[in-house]
Amino acid sequence: MSSNAGDRADKSAAPPLPAPLGVPVADSHTHLDMQSGTVAEALAKAASVGVTTVVQVGCDVRGSRWAAETAAAHDSVHAAVALHPNEAPRIVHGDPGGGGSRQGARGAGGMAALDEALAEIDRLAALPHVKGVGETGLDFFRTGPEGKEAQESSFRAHIEMAKRHGKALVIHDRDAHADVLRVLKEEGAPERTVFHCYSGDAEMAGVCARAGYFMSFAGNVTFKNAQNLRDAVAVAPAELLLVETDAPFLTPAPYRGRPNAPYLIPVTVRALAAVRGVDEDVLAAALAANTARAFGY
Repeated sequence: MSSNAGDRADKSAAPPLPAPLGVPVADSHTHLDMQSGTVAEALAKAASVGVTTVVQVGCDVRGSRWAAETAAAHDSVHAAVALHPNEAPRIVHGDPGGGGSRQGARGAGGMAALDEALAEIDRLAALPHVKGVGETGLDFFRTGPEGKEAQESSFRAHIEMAKRHGKALVIHDRDAHADVLRVLKEEGAPERTVFHCYSGDAEMAGVCARAGYFMSFAGNVTFKNAQNLRDAVAVAPAELLLVETDAPFLTPAPYRGRPNAPYLIPVTVRALAAVRGVDEDVLAAALAANTARAFGY
């Protein structure tokens, strides 16, 4: 095998098992339906290193149904259901980028389709094994004006849903910090609100802390260019910290680019402990308690 072929094989290979945590924790945000292998295999591998609970997150109607069904079948899985921010403009405009190029042809029918999808999410959110409404929020990374309007409408509907059902709100916030915070203030945030894959800086962490929002950190906190995230970790209150994989995405260093999975949570836990200068067992105990409080299980 050539060295190039070897590099490619290494990049696609699952990272090795990390040393087990001394205190069990939860993966507060994962996508088992996007990972290889069976759910049972993923849960067993995670449990072997001290990751004993996962929150399975839906991004569309089909994925949310799958999340609810999986949580019903496995005691260690809790579900969150929603339309991802980028799903709303796709439904309304038939345009994944949310640019709205087909709005004239599909606007009215698109809004009816969005309402229909939201109604199904609402039905799922009422189920007892569904502990969160999300991931919802705003994603302005590749979104045009009409897409932003659809996203905000969907976000507001999810906030109302979370409050009505008494579930945690799980927020996806990409390049949209000010608008996410604005909408939360305008609508009134649910009692338990989680910023999934927190992407703000230390200043925003202060805003979230004052509002009582949980901040969940993923493997990108280990990336060399993510000093803003480490600064936020350093100042966030211990009682508002969560940890997640967002697997199969955001695999922590030194395995960046390889497949992520819940069993890699210990790598990120140890990185968070190092940033905060605390014992990993102390941090793990706080993370476990926080996740249970955030999702009400």
